[in-house]
Amino acid sequence: MPKPVRKAVFPVAGLGTRTLPATKAVPKEMLTVVDRPLIHYAIEEAKAAGIEEFYFVTGRAKSAIEDHFDIAFELEQTLRERGHGELLDELNEWLPAAGQFAFTRQQRPLGLGHAVWCARNLVGDEPFAVMLVDDLMVGEPPCLAQMIDAYRETGGNLVAVVEVPREHVRRYGVLDVVGDDGRLARARGVVEKPEPAEAPSTLTIIGRYIIQPEIFDHLAALKPGSGNEIQLTDGLQQLISTGQPFHGLRPKARRYDCGDKLGYLEANVALGLAHPQLGAQFRRLIQSYL
Repeated sequence: MPKPVRKAVFPVAGLGTRTLPATKAVPKEMLTVVDRPLIHYAIEEAKAAGIEEFYFVTGRAKSAIEDHFDIAFELEQTLRERGHGELLDELNEWLPAAGQFAFTRQQRPLGLGHAVWCARNLVGDEPFAVMLVDDLMVGEPPCLAQMIDAYRETGGNLVAVVEVPREHVRRYGVLDVVGDDGRLARARGVVEKPEPAEAPSTLTIIGRYIIQPEIFDHLAALKPGSGNEIQLTDGLQQLISTGQPFHGLRPKARRYDCGDKLGYLEANVALGLAHPQLGAQFRRLIQSYL
């Protein structure tokens, strides 16, 4: 039985250039889908998977993320005075326990691999999850819970994957597959943003990972790769080269790329239509525009 996954790393230091100007002064992780920010959805997914400790790798101008998961004394007092007890209860029920969240800083934007490496002292010698917040995953059970169930079967390292058209592989890390049962694919390698003609497959990594702690030593030794950045994919390749198992899971979940303007709009429409209180009214509103 592999060691349990109790910790998750959230790399949230990115600049959000694909969603400018909305993210000029607001962290992209705080962009709201219907009635809560993207980071909130990611934390809910992690909690549902049994994650106990949450580590954020932040950058400058990201204090709103920390504030969102803190007590807001003035707001709570106002809600209490105005008799909005149900709203107060809703706010308090998802606040973390003291010491459950921790924040560290990535001073320079040196890539996803470097951001994960910045959390090494928080993670320690345990397997951990990495969650990219702008990939909003909607499924039941939640995506990370599906991955942890699969990890109990496979051990090693596990990523969420999706098939894409070959012309799109240059946007992703791509698996070199040696076995595939339609749910789990076993890989002997992974390549970051290959040219379509050189890609070993069209099975690509999306923003969910379960990784063994040995990756930190490999990330520390890596030279910049694609985009002149320290790539997490290159660190994963090093783990494979040492013999650790590496699998890709096709989760039963819908992915919304909320780092892209059109994907963000799609997420708002899809989750708005599914909202238990707003869905019916929202559907009629959309129909009035069609």
